[in-house]
Amino acid sequence: MLALIYLALRRMLALILLRCRSQEFKELEIVVLRHELEILRRQTRRPELRPADRAFLAGASRLLPRKRWRSLFVGPDTLLRWHRQLVARRWTYAQRKPGRPRIGGEIRELVLRLARENPRWGCQRIAGELGGLGVPLSATTVRKLLREAGLGPAGKRAGLTWRVFIRQQAASMIACDFFTVDTVRSTRLYVLFFIELASRRVHVAGSSQNPSGAWVAQQARNLAWSFERACLASVSDPRSR
Repeated sequence: MLALIYLALRRMLALILLRCRSQEFKELEIVVLRHELEILRRQTRRPELRPADRAFLAGASRLLPRKRWRSLFVGPDTLLRWHRQLVARRWTYAQRKPGRPRIGGEIRELVLRLARENPRWGCQRIAGELGGLGVPLSATTVRKLLREAGLGPAGKRAGLTWRVFIRQQAASMIACDFFTVDTVRSTRLYVLFFIELASRRVHVAGSSQNPSGAWVAQQARNLAWSFERACLASVSDPRSR
């Protein structure tokens, strides 16, 4: 920095002294300096420059028209590169590499976990769930992460399908529904029934004209109690096994 300031002061003093000279003297001096420059170019192909010299030439080139740049012993590309380096030194903002930022390891593991635990979810569904968790991620990025991890699209990932899950859990699952019966008095009864998915056995729980949630819950409890009594009876009577 001190060398650059010293060089700039010297050039300013030389410019002040130059303005005191006549026009004819200036033109003659320019011709002599150009001739000396041509001699130096023939003898030295690549002159050694200090950082202060590069800074001065880069700053002076911004004041000269580009048509006059041919009088300098460096090319326009070199001058522009030096000027960009000067600007980069004054750049105080944090620089970031071009392109999209890399996906962090935690986000990657979260995407793979959602895909493995929910094999029926597609890339759009996973991206939507991540957005609800405050992690903005596009479906294209999710598809790329799944492809890199070797996970296929929805329905082809490692995991139980809904049909296989139902078959494995059928022994402990009971479904329920209503069917209607119209009496001779034009009264409609709603009949609640339960069906065991494993054995397809149907249990008629009861009927009501206006079934409510409390009534349905009570019928479900009655059915559970009947199952419990049947299990206790089978345990106490060895012949029923």
